[in-house]
Amino acid sequence: MRHLGKKVCASNGCFDLLHVGHIEYLHESAKYGDVLIIGCNGDESVRQLKGDGRPIQKEQDRATILCALESVDFVSVFQEKEAVGFLKAVQPDFYIKGGDYTLESMSQKEKDAVTKNGGKIIIAPLLNGKSSSLLIDKINAEIANPKKFSKKNLVSSGL
Repeated sequence: MRHLGKKVCASNGCFDLLHVGHIEYLHESAKYGDVLIIGCNGDESVRQLKGDGRPIQKEQDRATILCALESVDFVSVFQEKEAVGFLKAVQPDFYIKGGDYTLESMSQKEKDAVTKNGGKIIIAPLLNGKSSSLLIDKINAEIANPKKFSKKNLVSSGL
């Protein structure tokens, strides 16, 4: 891509349950260049990062969903806990991290992999209240305390 004069953007994450926060983040990430390459954490690295019971969806399913998004051009699944190998391979002009990170809190190895080749790191804003963990918590709460619907409640709610 670079040989074609394209600016390469990269980002990475688990993308376990895709939600509007992911969509906005990826759309924002694509604005910094011509090509957006996403590193998707493999199943074992998601377990290491998020704990037992994660991921909800297998890595191939998550990668397929990401590939279907208009803002995403390429997806690569990586198995490491940090995206260092992915970043060394991609050598992005811009590496976009979510607003839950700061330059100080992100991995020094990831920073070095980007800046060694002249890449810049951008912290994109988060959409507050949107995360896979919050969705999972909400689903678990509903399972633990299901709301009972009567026919009257379903009709009044438009269902």
